[in-house]
Amino acid sequence: MRRLFLLLPFCLLPFRLFSQTGDDVRKWLDRPLLDAKQPLDEVQVYTASRVPVVPAFSSALEWDRYAGDIRRQMLDKVVFRGEARRWRKAEGKAEWLETLPGQGYRVRKFRFEVVPGLWVPGLLYEPERMTGKIPVVMNVNGHEKEGVSTPYIQTRCINLARRGMLAVNVEWLGRGQLSWEDFNHYRMNQIDLTGTSGLAVFYLEMERTLDIVLGHEHADLSRVAVTGLSGGGWQTTFISALDTRVKLSVPVAGHSSFVTRAQWPMLDMGDSEQTPTDMATVADYMHLSDMVAPHPLMFINNAKDNCCFRADYAVGPLLQSARNVYALYGAPDSLRYFINYSEGHNYDQSSREELYRFLRDQFFAGNPDYPLKEIPVDSEIRTAAQLASPLPENNATFHALAMQLARDLPRGEGTRDELAGVVRAQRLAMDAREVARETAEGTGVTWWRFRLGGSWTVPGVEAGGSGARETVILVGDEGRQALAARAAALLSGGKRVLAIDPFYVGESRIAQRDALFAMQIAALGERPLGLQASQIAAIARWLKGRGMRVTLESHGRRAGLMGIVAAALEPSIEGAALYDSLRSLKQILEEDLTAEKWPEFFCFGLLERFDIPRIAALGNNVELREGK
Repeated sequence: MRRLFLLLPFCLLPFRLFSQTGDDVRKWLDRPLLDAKQPLDEVQVYTASRVPVVPAFSSALEWDRYAGDIRRQMLDKVVFRGEARRWRKAEGKAEWLETLPGQGYRVRKFRFEVVPGLWVPGLLYEPERMTGKIPVVMNVNGHEKEGVSTPYIQTRCINLARRGMLAVNVEWLGRGQLSWEDFNHYRMNQIDLTGTSGLAVFYLEMERTLDIVLGHEHADLSRVAVTGLSGGGWQTTFISALDTRVKLSVPVAGHSSFVTRAQWPMLDMGDSEQTPTDMATVADYMHLSDMVAPHPLMFINNAKDNCCFRADYAVGPLLQSARNVYALYGAPDSLRYFINYSEGHNYDQSSREELYRFLRDQFFAGNPDYPLKEIPVDSEIRTAAQLASPLPENNATFHALAMQLARDLPRGEGTRDELAGVVRAQRLAMDAREVARETAEGTGVTWWRFRLGGSWTVPGVEAGGSGARETVILVGDEGRQALAARAAALLSGGKRVLAIDPFYVGESRIAQRDALFAMQIAALGERPLGLQASQIAAIARWLKGRGMRVTLESHGRRAGLMGIVAAALEPSIEGAALYDSLRSLKQILEEDLTAEKWPEFFCFGLLERFDIPRIAALGNNVELREGK
């Protein structure tokens, strides 16, 4: 028994050493390597500096050719990709429902099919008496919770009808009668994952609305206007630039340049549809505003906006660019702007009266009998129930469309080169900068800042004994600081460890609007997933160049996806152990994940050609393991 007690301390010695090493590792990994604002600064500079600029032109003819080319590219390369091309060719079904009487106008309810299986309700406000051709105004809604029943929207539409115009207003996806969770705009990206543009659903709603109202026997095709607030302002600019049937445009606090968005991330980043994948490979919102020319265009922005696109910073750059284009046409008076000084994010009476004035000047030749002051109609505002229209019980949604599109995916056996193309992989130049070095109980520790591609800084902590022949790149969803226990276990097994935080995780996480910056990277033609994998690959090549055998270990779904793509693309990674990784990309859809939480998961077209097993097969010794 005495001998047993003498041996006991020696039996506990390895545990004491392991525990002490674990504490040391935790301290090593906890050491900050980046300034707290550095990831945000880097992504702001990176995205803003890659936004396309509007070239200078010497004639309206040159601009017309350029704008026509941009228009074609936007529709072909951004809006109508994959199944969306067939959606556009599908028969546009529309059904007219009941008519509601009004004072000097009437409201006709209708519903129409945006894409096969997805119906949207709408309202057409008509003057009570119509002769000949009259102007058309498409009123597009933003994020107003009440949708078409929003009082100020009804007020505007009634006023337009009582001024002798057709005013159409349709329910926006995810609002009003369509306030369903599966229409959450961040679910639009689920469609993108399948290789079809989710943006097409938004665009086709606008395009088909125009089809319906311009088919009206009294519609004047030479006097067609679009206006709306916020998301409605975005729709106004998008459809006005890309559909030449629109002849007048009044966006209200709905857009700014991608450069401005990067500079004002807490205000202007926009939802998924406002930052669509690959848009900025073709055009910025500066281009889209300019493409309204020579038709009348008025920007309305709020000086005290508490949401987005505030007048003091948003409208100036747009005006500066648009003035150059309108000057080419000799039409400077067709471009106007108005600053609203009411509180908040609004399209209030003063802004609405600017709209009425603009329409009088452009569509009614300054008719002195045309009323400029808003007609009071408070007593005519209807409830949501009164304005609602019946919809199919199984009406399609973003999620339903994505699940349908994914049913037979992936197609074929994608190659490594195809994977590199889908994720837009880059071969990033490496500049490894040593921050500090020390030795603790025979273990060497080096803190690194890896400057990659001249734009990104990835922090890393390298530790190991001098005899180690294998380096494990360690990455996890919660960052390197959460991996201390695992790093200590690997070190005790005689391996060298390099714990890193690639783009979007750990110390490299963006402090503000992180998901929206990830979407902006995709809008610029890159992919957050490809960036993450490319950073890991660059570090693996650097380690290989130092004569080490390189393997990869990831923990969590986010780290697992970037890790498996990196292992598939980079031969320097000789093995990969992925803990708690996705087992199939279809889990993203089955679990109804959204882009504001998992933006890199929605890599455009990834599921069209690949799933997790196929990606794993492209790498060396890739294993999917349970949590550890």
